[in-house]
Amino acid sequence: MASALVSTRWLEDHLTSPDVRVVDATYFLPHHERDPRAEFEQRHIPRAVFFDIDEIADDNTDLPHMVPAAPKFSARVKKLGLGDGARIVCYDANHFCASARAWWMFRLFGARDVAVLDGGLEKWRAEGRPLEDLPRRPTERHFTPRQNNFLYRNLEQVRRNITTKQEQVVDARPEGRFYGREPEPRPNMRPGHIPGSLNLPHTAVLDPDTNTMLAPDRLRRVFAEAGVDPAKPVVSTCGSGVSAAVLNLALYELGREDAAVYDGSWAEWGGRDDTPVETT
Repeated sequence: MASALVSTRWLEDHLTSPDVRVVDATYFLPHHERDPRAEFEQRHIPRAVFFDIDEIADDNTDLPHMVPAAPKFSARVKKLGLGDGARIVCYDANHFCASARAWWMFRLFGARDVAVLDGGLEKWRAEGRPLEDLPRRPTERHFTPRQNNFLYRNLEQVRRNITTKQEQVVDARPEGRFYGREPEPRPNMRPGHIPGSLNLPHTAVLDPDTNTMLAPDRLRRVFAEAGVDPAKPVVSTCGSGVSAAVLNLALYELGREDAAVYDGSWAEWGGRDDTPVETT
């Protein structure tokens, strides 16, 4: 299995390749008070298009950036020129959030040749690689969705798993939020975590000095220390299904290519009064 990561050098060498498409999927939580689209328009990797996870989402729910139906996803990425036969490279400016989410969404809808820029925009800028502020007018390219629901979990599936324990549920939120000691960034969320879930903050799989993914041997140690066995089925969760995908990306690098994301995550589970919660 090939790596899902590409280096900054590889991307710069392939920027003008006719089949390569670059995607800026930067996302910030509301309390950061940053506008990722505005920042993209000011500065982005050449030829990149902006993938807005709040817009390429399900309109029929109050939950944030839930996965859209296949026809909507196909129509939106088609307009971005991200269709069949393209080699898609996703990046962001926020520690793999949400380039890993975009990567997971493309895979969910059947894309095979999709990767994430290791180190993201931060590493690209630190190395003095080219940037531009030019608007993109991509040529539309048909995208054929082939949805792989093995990569997706909903509330009822996660609820059943509390009893069946068939899958390891791994929460990518910081430890303080996992144990309910720190408030959630969204209002009206109960503190705590899904019963039986394990905690592995998504930042733990990244090198803090380079913002790159840890090497596989270090990843194995990190998962083992959190009590997670990558050889067994995994469902990741977080605040709203974004940073969870960083764990899926790390697991992919360890050969676990079928790890799923609980799309509603804590925004759904912690916002209800009929779901069990633990704080220990």
